[in-house]
Order: sequence, then C-alpha cells, then structure tokens
Amino acid sequence: MKITNKWIAVVAGAFAFAGVTAQAETLRLGDFQSTSHIVSVEGTSKWMAAVTEATDGAITFEHFPSQQAAKSKAQLDAVNNSILDAALLGASYHADVLPLNSVVGLPGYYGSAEQGTTALQKMLQEGPLRDEVLAASVTPIFGFVLPPYQVLAKKRLGMPADWDGLDVRTSGSTQAMTARALHGVGISIPGPEVYTAVERGRLDAVLFPLASVPGYKLNEVVSHISTNGSFGGYSFIMVVRTDLFDSLSADVQAKMLELGNETAVHVAQAQDASVAGLIETWKAEGIDTYEFTDEELATISDALVAVSVDWAERLQDDKASEVLETYRTLTSE
Repeated sequence: MKITNKWIAVVAGAFAFAGVTAQAETLRLGDFQSTSHIVSVEGTSKWMAAVTEATDGAITFEHFPSQQAAKSKAQLDAVNNSILDAALLGASYHADVLPLNSVVGLPGYYGSAEQGTTALQKMLQEGPLRDEVLAASVTPIFGFVLPPYQVLAKKRLGMPADWDGLDVRTSGSTQAMTARALHGVGISIPGPEVYTAVERGRLDAVLFPLASVPGYKLNEVVSHISTNGSFGGYSFIMVVRTDLFDSLSADVQAKMLELGNETAVHVAQAQDASVAGLIETWKAEGIDTYEFTDEELATISDALVAVSVDWAERLQDDKASEVLETYRTLTSE
C-alpha cells in the first residue's frame, strides 16, 4: 500500500483523539433561553460547536433551548435527575441551592459584562462559589454575567420617591432587596413572561440587562429606559453532571474548560458591544433612553448600600462576608 502524507495525517488525527473516540458522548443540554438570544448565539451555541469541533465530533450535544426540557427554575433538578446531562443555569433561579452565587445580583458592583464575567470566572475556579456548585453534584464549566441591570418603565424613574409602591420585576430574592431599598415591590417573574406582565399592567417597571431586551422584545412595551444605572447583575453557569464530567478523559475535560473560558469572555464582550447600538435604535423608535443625574445616582447608591449588608446577614453563612469581599475586590480591578 502506498503511504501518502494525507494518509499519515488521517492516522495521526485518529490517534490524537483515540481516547476521546472510545468514550464518545452526546450530552443533553438544557437551556431556558431561545436560540436567537445573544446569550445563546454568542455563548451556549458557540461553545457547543467549539467543543464538538475540538474533539473531532467525539463530544456532541442535543440542545433543548427555550425551556423545552425543563422550566427555568428546574434546570438543575433535571440535570441531577439525569433528564439532562448539562445545563446553562440562571444562578438566581437556584438561590435555595446556590445562595452564595446570588452575590452577582447585588447592585452597584460591576459596570460592564466583561468586568463582571472576569470576576465570576475567577470565583468559579476556586473558593466558596465553586464549592457550592460542586455540592449540587454538578461541575461548573464556565460562567458569565449579563450587563448591569437598568430600569425599564412607562415613566421616567429617578429618585427613590419615584419608585414608591411600584411593582418591579426582579430576578430572584437578591434583586428583590434592591427594589425594596428603592421603595418598590420586587416581583420575581421569569424572563419569557415579563412582556405579557408589562403589557397587561401587572408590572410598573422592570429591572433588566439592556443586551437581553431584544430577546424578549421589551422595548415594545416600555417608553423609558435608563442607561447608566447598576441595579445588580445576573450570572449564568454552564454545568455538567459531575459523575459524567469525571468520566471524560483529562484531555476532553481540559478542552471543555478552555473553550468555556474563551466563550465566557466572548459572550460578555459581545453583549457590551451590542448595548450602544441598541440605545441608538431605541432612541430612533422614540423611547426615552436617559442617564441618571449625578444627584440621582448618588441618592440611589446611598439607598442601595444596605442591600449588600442585608444580603450577607440574611444568608447566615460564615462564608458570605468572604464572598462579598472577594467580589468587591475583583469587580474593582
């Protein structure tokens, strides 16, 4: 048989991933975002494709977006019960199991998705946040955050007095404390249900990251959007069931984590880049996109200081203060 360079390359490639091929896996991955959402386009879908390519198809995925396999709050249970092998968790939906990870929901810390993501990735690599995820029988592959939450409403909201008694959509108990500190009432409603709640008058205002607004078309039901607030954040954590992850070869594990880190930074940067263009589009649509005045920002910031203190006290966990201090340090770098 004539041995050609092409034949040698094929054999070399086969041997390079021989260990992977022997344990080929198709992971059932759950996701509550739609495939058109920036988090999916630049995050979840991008990572799945990169892992499949890097492992020469030895690791593939069956994707269940838009809550097809489990509701937002049931993604972790679905993984633990082997309905899914992996999932993109919205951490705040699992605050009962991942209370320390709710630190990202605190207001006033990071100013961009990239800044917040860098901090979260470091905290998921080692320390209490990672330990908490592992204790839930899943392994964190990568994490990222949405841009800082802004307020969307049918009237301009500035000083806390403007928020008095308003029903404000929040994502989880941590952000509910933010609404309360501003004299509003925090109501936790999953993203896919917010549009209808605003349209029907169930909500007076919405705390939401601007990069995610198009995915839910909220610009169709509000007339005022702030652009320079920092009403907390929201973190996503891609997890794989630990027993399954541990069964994979070291090379595959390393590749999933490496590509995960790259994806986290990429999706954060993509979200930050999208915000400026969105603001211009909304202005053209007649929406009042406004900046809080210095006085408003100072008054709001003062009102929100107590949220972090309250968060640490309510958790009644010795590690809460440590997590808060680490988060404060990393987001200020």
